[in-house]
Amino acid sequence: MRTQKERGVSEAEIAVHWQEEEYYHPSESFIRQANEKDRSIYRRFEMARFPGCFAEYAELLDWYRHWDRVLDTSDPPFWRWFAGGKLNVSHNCVDRHLADHRNKAALHFVPEPEDEPIQHVTFQELYVKVNEFAALLRDFAGLKRGDRVTLHMPMIPELPIVMLACARLGVIHSQVFSGYSAKSVADRAADAESNVLITADAYYRGGKLLDHKAHADTAVALAEKAGFKIDKVLIWQRHPGRYSSPTPLVEGRDFLVNELLKDFRGQRIAPEEMNADDPLFLMYTSGTTGQPKGCQHSTGGYLSYVAGTARSVLDIHPGDVYWCMADIGWITGHSYIVYGPLALGASVVVYEGLPAWPDAGRPWRIARDLGVNIFHTSPTAIRGLRRAGPDEPEKYDYHFKLMTTVGEAIEPEVWRWYYHVVGKDEAAIVDTWWQTETGGFLTSTMPALHPMKPGSTGPAMPGIYPVIYDDEGYVIPERSGRAGNICIANPWPGRMQTIWKNRERFVEAYYKRYCRNRESTDWRDWPYMTGDGATQESDGYYRILGRIDDIINVAGHRLGSKEIESAALTVAEAAEAAVVPVPDEIKGRVPEIYVSLKPGVEPTDELRRRLSDAVVSEIGAIARPRSVVIVPDMPKTRSGKIMRRILLALSCGEQVGDTTTLANPEIVEEIRKVVGRT
Repeated sequence: MRTQKERGVSEAEIAVHWQEEEYYHPSESFIRQANEKDRSIYRRFEMARFPGCFAEYAELLDWYRHWDRVLDTSDPPFWRWFAGGKLNVSHNCVDRHLADHRNKAALHFVPEPEDEPIQHVTFQELYVKVNEFAALLRDFAGLKRGDRVTLHMPMIPELPIVMLACARLGVIHSQVFSGYSAKSVADRAADAESNVLITADAYYRGGKLLDHKAHADTAVALAEKAGFKIDKVLIWQRHPGRYSSPTPLVEGRDFLVNELLKDFRGQRIAPEEMNADDPLFLMYTSGTTGQPKGCQHSTGGYLSYVAGTARSVLDIHPGDVYWCMADIGWITGHSYIVYGPLALGASVVVYEGLPAWPDAGRPWRIARDLGVNIFHTSPTAIRGLRRAGPDEPEKYDYHFKLMTTVGEAIEPEVWRWYYHVVGKDEAAIVDTWWQTETGGFLTSTMPALHPMKPGSTGPAMPGIYPVIYDDEGYVIPERSGRAGNICIANPWPGRMQTIWKNRERFVEAYYKRYCRNRESTDWRDWPYMTGDGATQESDGYYRILGRIDDIINVAGHRLGSKEIESAALTVAEAAEAAVVPVPDEIKGRVPEIYVSLKPGVEPTDELRRRLSDAVVSEIGAIARPRSVVIVPDMPKTRSGKIMRRILLALSCGEQVGDTTTLANPEIVEEIRKVVGRT
C-alpha cells in the first residue's frame, strides 16, 4: 500500500477550508435505554475478527439453514455473504413478530389530506395483506422465484406490502421513485426484463390528487417502442372502491388490484427458502454514462446489515414509533423504512405528501399525534422546514429520543437548529453517510457512545474500515485532516452484489481505480471506491465533502449529469449541453444547464422552456434545472472537452481561473454577459 508519509501534501488532494465544531453529548436518559452502550462493539468488530464479526448482525434474524461460511471471496469482488444459509425476508419482517406483537401497529399510514383518517396496520393485518397479494402475484400475474417486477408506486401503505409480498415469493422487485418520469420507468423495466408493472391510480401531493396511472400508459408505450413488452399493469386504488384517475384502463392489460384481491381472501403462501446470496431487489441509480445502474442487493447479507445498523445506530426497539421522511423509492426508504425497522418489529410511519403541507406545523402534529420518538430525515427537508417555520416545533408537545440526518452533508448552523429547536435539546442526533450501493450506513456516531459534532458524520461503523486516497493512489495519513477520495478497505454484508447484468461495469465503476491486483482473490487488494471526497480529523470523525465525479447530488438524490444533458439534447434545436451543480438554499445543489444551439437557431424563452420540460419529461421533476442558459458556444479544451468547472464558476459568480488551456478563451466573457442577463 502506497502512503503519503514522506510525500507531503499532494496536488491531487481536495482543498478543505472547514472549521471544526464543538461537541454535543447525548443525555444520560438516552444512554440508559440505548441498544448499544457497550464500547466493546469496536473490539468485537475489529479487523482481526473480520469477517466473522458480521455474524453478530446475521444472528438477529431467523434462518431456515445456518450458513457454511460468513464470507466467500472466491470470485472477487463479487463477495458472497453467509454462503450456504437460507432465510426469507418477508418471514423476518412479518411472520416472526406475530407471537409477541400480533396486535401492535406495524405501519401507520398518514394521508396528506388532514381530514382523511390515519390507517393503522397491525402485524397481523400486514401478514394477511402480504399473503393475499403474494397469492395474487403468483396465481394471477404468474410470477415466480427469480422473476423481476417493476414498481412505480407512491408513498401509500400498499408499497411496503408489495415489496414484502415479492420477497415472500422470491420475486425481485425494482421500485422506481414515484416522481420519476414514464421514460425512467420504461428504461428500468426493460433493463430488468420486468413484464409486470405495479402502480397506483393516483396520490396526493401538495394538496392535489395527481393522475399517476397516465405514467404507466406512457411507460408501456415507450418500452414497447424500444422492443420490450410489459404484459400486465396492476393498479392499486388510492381510494379503495373508487378509480381516481381520469386515464382509462386498457382492457386485457390493466387490472385493479383492489378488485382482484377478492379472489385471494384468506390465502396463505409459505415463504420461499431463499439462499442468502439470492437477489432481493434492484435499486437503479444514475450513472456517469447516462445509463442507469441496476444495483443488485442480496437477501441475507443486506437484511443482516440493515437490521444490525438499524438496531445500533437508529436505536430501534419494538416499542418505538419510528418515522423516516424519505421516500421508499430511494435506498433510505428500502433500508430504513421497510426492511431494517420491520425486521426489528418497530412501528413505522408512512407519510404520503409534502413535509410542510398544508403548513410548516404538519410534521410536528404527526409526531405529536402518533407519539413518534425516532425521527429520520434529510438536510434538504430540514432546511425547508427551518425556512418555512423556524419556530413551529416549539408549538407542539412531542419528544424525540433520536434524530437522524442522511443523504448529504448538513451545514453546522442547520444542524444546530435541528438539535435545539426540533430536538428540543433532548434528542441525540446521528449524521449518517452511505450510498445506494452500500445498502446501509458506513459512517456515523454510535448515539450512546460518541459525542455529536455539527457537520461531521462521526467515525466509521463497526466493521467498516475506510481509507482515503489521493488521485494518484497514495494513502492520505489517517486523522490528518487532509482530504481525498474515501474508499472502504474491506467487504461488508450490505454492499450491492453487482450491477444487474453487467459485472464488468461493476468492477469498472467501483474497483478498477484502486485495485492492486485484478488476479487476486484476497479482499485486501480490492478497496471499494465510493466516489466521494472526505477528510478524517484528529478525533477520527469523518467529514464528507461530496461527489468527486460528475454526479449531481440534488436534495440527497444522485442524478447523473450525462442523463440530464442527454435529455436536453432530445430538443431538436440543441447542439450541445453541459450541466453544473449550483448551490441552492433548500436542496443543497440543483442542476443548471448550459446549451448551445444549432446554426441559424435563435434563443427564445419558449425554447428555454422546452429544454427544461425535456429534462423533466425524460428524468422527472427532481432534475428540473434552476435555469437554462443558452450560450453561443461552450468553453472547450483543444481536444474538444467542455470545461464544466468554468461554467460552474460563472454560475456562482466566482473567478474562472486559468483559461489558457482553452481552444476558445474569448468565449468566457461572452458567456459571462449571457449569465448576467439570465
